[in-house]
Amino acid sequence: MRINKKTQSGKGINSGFSANPAPAWQTIAICIFLAAIVFAIYGQAFRYGFVNYDDEKYVYENTVVSAGLTPQGIAWAFDSYHFSNWVPLTMISHMLDCQLFQLDPGGHHLTNVLLHIASAIILFLVLHRLTRAMWPSAFVAAIFAVHPLHVESVAWVSERKDVLSGLFFMLTLWMYSRYALKPSGRNYFLVILFFVLGLMAKPMLVTLPLILLLLDYWPLNRFAKAQTPMRLIVEKIPLFAISAACCVITIF
Repeated sequence: MRINKKTQSGKGINSGFSANPAPAWQTIAICIFLAAIVFAIYGQAFRYGFVNYDDEKYVYENTVVSAGLTPQGIAWAFDSYHFSNWVPLTMISHMLDCQLFQLDPGGHHLTNVLLHIASAIILFLVLHRLTRAMWPSAFVAAIFAVHPLHVESVAWVSERKDVLSGLFFMLTLWMYSRYALKPSGRNYFLVILFFVLGLMAKPMLVTLPLILLLLDYWPLNRFAKAQTPMRLIVEKIPLFAISAACCVITIF
């Protein structure tokens, strides 16, 4: 009987997944709450203009970007470096904003806010999926949503690369949680795809493969479950190779 009780107590967070999902209305309510608190704090940014620190180089004095989304502009984004970084996806997102909003700064700020909302919601969903601990996951996501360290990233148009890479960081975690639950070539491909897109938004995501290994240890508990734990490291080799290539590109 002691063995059975211990086994039952081991389910939940430490085993990675639980068979008792929370009611859908609670999940939806928390997602709405996260969106609301971000809007409450950052909605005022819609009234702000551009600043003369990097915004002119990224957007309003950059003739390629301000021309909107064009084939020539997309080619330029992949063939150019910006402040010693290769961030083609970020530059394309600025072009898309110019296509939609021209040089109205409110629209550019709106995009940053929406990206941050999406990241906060996906973070909650990922943590809840991994741990099945709803309220701790909601708390962590709420702290992420309102933390003062994000003010610069959300309220400064030139920091689009931070909120955009953050979104793809969260999406990579989400797809990895699906891959860990149901390994398949499709799920692994999506992990790599979102990781690469995140790197093309900002190269600071190079450490993400190490974070996935930490998730393997807890809460997924894959090292304890794996017959050959080394396989978990081997499956990350393509991700480490991509990180190494991004480091080389950034250095040169």
